[in-house]
Amino acid sequence: MAERLAVRDRLALALDVSDAPAAMALAERFGPSFGVMKVGLELFVAAGPRIVRDIAASGCRVFLDLKLHDIPNTVERAARSAGALGAWLLTLHTQGGPDMLAAGVRGFREGAAQGRSDAASSGPEPVALGVTVLTSDATAPPEVLAGRAALARDSGCGGLVCAAGDLAAIGAAAPELLRVVPGIRTAGAALGDQRRVATPASALAAGADLLVIGRTVTAAADPDATAAAVVAEVTAQARVLEPADPAPGTAGQAAGSAQRPRVAELHCPQ
Repeated sequence: MAERLAVRDRLALALDVSDAPAAMALAERFGPSFGVMKVGLELFVAAGPRIVRDIAASGCRVFLDLKLHDIPNTVERAARSAGALGAWLLTLHTQGGPDMLAAGVRGFREGAAQGRSDAASSGPEPVALGVTVLTSDATAPPEVLAGRAALARDSGCGGLVCAAGDLAAIGAAAPELLRVVPGIRTAGAALGDQRRVATPASALAAGADLLVIGRTVTAAADPDATAAAVVAEVTAQARVLEPADPAPGTAGQAAGSAQRPRVAELHCPQ
């Protein structure tokens, strides 16, 4: 049976800061609980490409959330550079269409392979993520979600970014893809500029693989206590969802429960 996804590997911390020292301080402080650090447009522009290398060197995987959306050649070249930096996840906006998405996937894989060769090291396989509908948008029609999910899958993306409420439509259209869910808030936390949010437990119950959490932790009155509460909630929900080991001589897990072990095996480094 494939290795189950550890709680730390389910959690990504959004580094919503504008300078490298602050970002690295957050990565060091919360790295033991959050295995993935998300570098968004603000931090990437302010700190430059080096921030990706520095975070990767600290022992955390990097989710580079740039939502690339341009002509195919430009996206391919940018994605190749992102892969060479050591990013594990890279976002491409599905509105860019099949040619752009395929170019981004190709460039990201080539860049990652070159980066590993130059560093004479191994690392997790890069995963290009198709962005469906932003969580700041009030609505996400199911037919739009299904179409963008299928487009991302057919273009070679290994995962999708969507709100927790979109997971049913996404899962029906592309059940094999990694599902990354932003807009995660603890119960009672401020919504900020995101309209479609969910608690950690409810997102996992709906089928999320990786939860993206930012200001709920980093802007909390007690960030460490809030981070511990998030970990406890995810741990408890993961136990509820964890399938029982198959009895000897049986065919194994049911199709509906096989998703997360497969994701752990293919997308999480040892």
